[in-house]
Amino acid sequence: QVQLVESGGGLVQAGGPLRLSCAASERTFSVYTMGWFRQPPGKERVFVATISWSAVSTYYADSVKGRFTISRDNAKNTVYLQMNSLKPEDTAVYYCAARYDSRNYYYTQNSYEYDYWGQGTQVTVSS
Repeated sequence: QVQLVESGGGLVQAGGPLRLSCAASERTFSVYTMGWFRQPPGKERVFVATISWSAVSTYYADSVKGRFTISRDNAKNTVYLQMNSLKPEDTAVYYCAARYDSRNYYYTQNSYEYDYWGQGTQVTVSS
């Protein structure tokens, strides 16, 4: 059982940056594909970004491309989401997710492919 704990959320002004972290309990974190999703108020959870275990592959939702960067530090069992140029529409609860996958290139934006989820961290962007 992999436990994921997100942190770094908070209140930020539009245009500002914020960095989210997701720490995993799993010692074999380095073979997990990781993803970030978000759920805006009153809406469904949607894909934000994903990264393969080797970090050779990343993929972003069009809405965040060029503003957000996903990265990981396998030695620290942690994945990050650097968010720049934040907009009010980025306001949401952000979740990280993990999927065991030994393919070093594999990533996915499909929530149903992830096996483990964190509890979420709130990000609020004020205008």
